[in-house]
Amino acid sequence: MEKEFIAEMKQKLIAQRNQILDSLAAQNDDFKKLVETVEAGDVVDMASDVVDRTMLDSLGAQDAGRLQLINNALARVERGTYGLCLKCNKEIPRARLEALPYAFLCIDCKNQEERKNR
Repeated sequence: MEKEFIAEMKQKLIAQRNQILDSLAAQNDDFKKLVETVEAGDVVDMASDVVDRTMLDSLGAQDAGRLQLINNALARVERGTYGLCLKCNKEIPRARLEALPYAFLCIDCKNQEERKNR
């Protein structure tokens, strides 16, 4: 895989990581505000706040998972294995990496994994 392409993907991964970290920081502020408003609200407000908190937690978990995938991809860049499928060791197509820079499986292996998990 070309060094220029890998450098471009590394920058994309770093930008995505920074976006997630900024988002998680903002969610923490939102979460603190929700906790403060629960004490002053009535039962309906409290139920709404519980739903809001659950959504924030869920979004945080999704972001945390994506952050781990991004960090793993950056580690593969450093090791020189970025762009290689972790299962079959074949090169992952550029188009897939451009769409999903933290992809770690080629399309064939990903399809096999999805079929197995059904």
